[in-house]
Amino acid sequence: MSVQTQATVVRQPLASNADRAYELILERLVLLDIRPSEPINDDRLASELGFGRTPVREALKRLERDRLVVAYPRRGTFATTVDITDLAHISEIRKQLEPVAAARAARTAPPDARARLSELAAAIARLERGGDRRQVLREDVRVHREIYRAAGNPYLEDVLVCQDAHATRIWCLFLDRLPDVTGHVREHVELLHAIVDGDDAAASELALAHVLGFEQAVRAVV
Repeated sequence: MSVQTQATVVRQPLASNADRAYELILERLVLLDIRPSEPINDDRLASELGFGRTPVREALKRLERDRLVVAYPRRGTFATTVDITDLAHISEIRKQLEPVAAARAARTAPPDARARLSELAAAIARLERGGDRRQVLREDVRVHREIYRAAGNPYLEDVLVCQDAHATRIWCLFLDRLPDVTGHVREHVELLHAIVDGDDAAASELALAHVLGFEQAVRAVV
């Protein structure tokens, strides 16, 4: 996967090479390109991403705080495991905060953010069943990131980016067994329209329904 391809889901603007390295490594972890429990060689990763060692090491420290990697003395750094038993903990957080972010975005997003969300809704509506499931998941990540960004609360955004990353790793673990990934992602169209229209109540309700639907879909195939 190229750096250019990976950059499709990053948040903008990015302040530093460490931020960019974080986003690119995050996507590899989220989409399981770096497999659970796989060792991470920071020198090789830096070379692949086109960064020096320092930004990559700073990114890995941040990812360790996010519980996406773990570092062991004298053993190295590894991707964390994906544990289905974590689904209830992740969902507990997302059920509370995803509706808050969606409602806040509906109330406070500036015109340029609403324009991005409107364009994104049109793109999601064009997704076809039977397509590349990984690309569909990238669109799902992109939707969530844009909503968090539109909410305008960086602290809320950081929490939800982290929790969505863990949720998507679980989703990827069962990707081949889930019957309608595209349909799940296309649910965002109505949510995005509610935000663009400023309907905070509908946005909150739809965001909650989406999180509940995700949890139910995963549990149905476990």
